[in-house]
Amino acid sequence: MAVALDEDPDEVRPFTEGVTLPVLIDPAHLVSEAYAVSNVPTVVWIDADDRIARPNAAEVGTDMFVDFTGVRPDEHFEAVRRWVRHGEVPEDAETPVADLDADEERARAAFRLAVHLRRSGDAEGAGIWFARAAEWAPHDFTVRRAAMPLQGVDPFGEAFFALWEEWTAAGRPFHGIAR
Repeated sequence: MAVALDEDPDEVRPFTEGVTLPVLIDPAHLVSEAYAVSNVPTVVWIDADDRIARPNAAEVGTDMFVDFTGVRPDEHFEAVRRWVRHGEVPEDAETPVADLDADEERARAAFRLAVHLRRSGDAEGAGIWFARAAEWAPHDFTVRRAAMPLQGVDPFGEAFFALWEEWTAAGRPFHGIAR
């Protein structure tokens, strides 16, 4: 299944065209916290017994952004097929994933508070807490990019590209298996 860390299902719907698996919406970001996901897209392999077979990895599920990222899903899809058909997991499946650090956890709490304030009609208070979350986790897309549409900012506009440049300049920090 896929999980979108978005608030509005209507904004996710265009990205699900042609997708044949269930797509869930997680506006509370519970999945990203449970698996220490800090950047998207991220893929976690979970087997039928609810065990993590391969921790979060910087993988993509479509060719939608190949021109931007240079990453194609073909190699990953083939690895998934080998796992499903033959039980083969890649060597990198043993890669440990670091937990969120104290600042990242604080940023997640600030983000949740900001979302709550926004839903309660306090845009000014929400803005303060979105900004604090960004300070504590400056390279966390699940916090920074997710806050963009909630503040009326285009999540694929100038602010996103500025975030992308900051993240790239910082060495593309990622919780999990980097691509």
